[in-house]
Amino acid sequence: MLHTVIEKNSYQDSIVLMLLTNYLETLDGVNNVQVMMGTPANKDIFKTGGLATEELEAATPNDMVVVLDVDNEDLIDDVVKKAKVYLDEQSSGNDDENSGEERVKTWDKALEVAKDAPVALISVPGVYAASEVEKALDAGKNVFCFSDNVTIEDEARLKQMAHEKGLLLMGPDCGTGIANGLPLAFANRVRKGSIGIVGASGTGIQEVTAIIHKMGEGVTNAIGTGGRDLKAKVQGITFKDSIALLDQDPDVKVIVAISKPPAKEVRDDAVDLLRAAKKPVVAIFLGEKPEAHEKGLYRAYTLEETAKIAVGLLHGQEPTGNEDVAVKVPDVQLQPQQKYIKGYYSGGTLAYEAATLMNNTLGLHAENGVDGSILKKDGYEVLDLGDDVFTQGRPHPMIDATKRKEMMVSAGQDPETAAILLDIVLGYGTTDDMAGDLKDTIIKVKADAKAEGREIAVIATIVGTDMDPQDYSQQQKTLEEAGVILCENNAQAVKTALAVVGHPVEETPLPILPEQPSNVKMPAVSDRLKEMLTATRFLNIGLESFADAINESGGSAVQFDWKPIAGGNVELQKALLFLNKVDLKVGV
Repeated sequence: MLHTVIEKNSYQDSIVLMLLTNYLETLDGVNNVQVMMGTPANKDIFKTGGLATEELEAATPNDMVVVLDVDNEDLIDDVVKKAKVYLDEQSSGNDDENSGEERVKTWDKALEVAKDAPVALISVPGVYAASEVEKALDAGKNVFCFSDNVTIEDEARLKQMAHEKGLLLMGPDCGTGIANGLPLAFANRVRKGSIGIVGASGTGIQEVTAIIHKMGEGVTNAIGTGGRDLKAKVQGITFKDSIALLDQDPDVKVIVAISKPPAKEVRDDAVDLLRAAKKPVVAIFLGEKPEAHEKGLYRAYTLEETAKIAVGLLHGQEPTGNEDVAVKVPDVQLQPQQKYIKGYYSGGTLAYEAATLMNNTLGLHAENGVDGSILKKDGYEVLDLGDDVFTQGRPHPMIDATKRKEMMVSAGQDPETAAILLDIVLGYGTTDDMAGDLKDTIIKVKADAKAEGREIAVIATIVGTDMDPQDYSQQQKTLEEAGVILCENNAQAVKTALAVVGHPVEETPLPILPEQPSNVKMPAVSDRLKEMLTATRFLNIGLESFADAINESGGSAVQFDWKPIAGGNVELQKALLFLNKVDLKVGV
């Protein structure tokens, strides 16, 4: 039986509520539960999950809603009490008097205390994000916007606004970045160095920076643009301004540009700008198989190759064609019917790289799938479990392994499955022990297959470094104890899986053509934008864990404990923002 509890005017962060939902699901007697704020979008998620009630309709966006499916009504009070204790524990230590951190509760106070912070991080619910980004830009802040569900029209408008103000808008839906060596959002800890990165892909940046770190070099600034920046409606505004910024950064010796497939006309403009750079550039447009390098502008096919070419250029070495290491084929005894690879990824870019390698090597001619599948052809499958279809009302798979474990068990039961691909992403924002969370399931999948006379290759890569908050070496050990074939990076993992099924990837060195002229000049870079390169202080609006990561890494962040104004009414918020701008113009 469904029961609804509404806590009026009790705004809570969405990730905290997702984790609370996970916790309540483990309680005895709870058949199903969901905890979210009462926004219209969240009400749709309640309905999709079979948890719609009449009482739910009365909730406002500023109300916390708990919908429970329990057989015994006597459990309700106990569940609500445990939920409140959980939320109290999450917020413990947040009191200004007990915490050494700087905390504010209003925009006016935030701008006063963080007046010297050149970058604002925004991670509020997407329905409110555009207004908050606009406020930060109006205040002269460069913006890193983690929030998603911002319309592409708002993205284009706000990025143009940032460009005209001499500022940078990273995002929306920007998952990772590094500013002056400090991690932003879901980022890995890497050493500082002379390689600068701009990327329209989150885990693509993480994979490349982690490989660079493992090779002994470093990255001081990695600028995320958000995944839609190179679409026709946005025109690569952030991508182009970021290239100009890195080209003028005296500490950057090599530039790396990473993107999922862009719109053709935007790609051509971006390439022309890359040719205008004074520094050597490595570019990868995932999904494209390059045919040649140009002197000064080198093309990569995999993220591994991208990192290794960049490190080589830093040492004065042009690409040799041997950047991708040849894989060793593990001894896996397959049955004749076992021929398919299944990839279950928490990183969308890594999933895209896996799908590209499989599609090209196997000649599948498969188009992008739907419902979170990057590739789905015959029995081959690559899923991005971070896609909205899998995460509505649920934590991201970098935090919660539940969905991935379900998929792994299902794949293991398929007698035609030969190999399962996994990524383990470390760094800030992710769970403390993903390898440990997956270990028992991996052991079960392999044992169940063995009981039926089959062997399944579980192949994984760890995206991370020895500086990450998780214990990298312990993650390795845990996976190896579970029988995982562990590879140094994602490209090697996919190639290993392909070799297991009898389709090794053939490597062909690319010719290096003469330098090609550019038809454009590198744009000027404002002083306010340059301040981002040496930022040590930030204004964090939303998820407190992002401020914690900066503070723990040697920077400082002012924490803005954001809550929606106007009772969460978006239209009223837009009206107040407009009136505030009018007041500023007339000096009221």
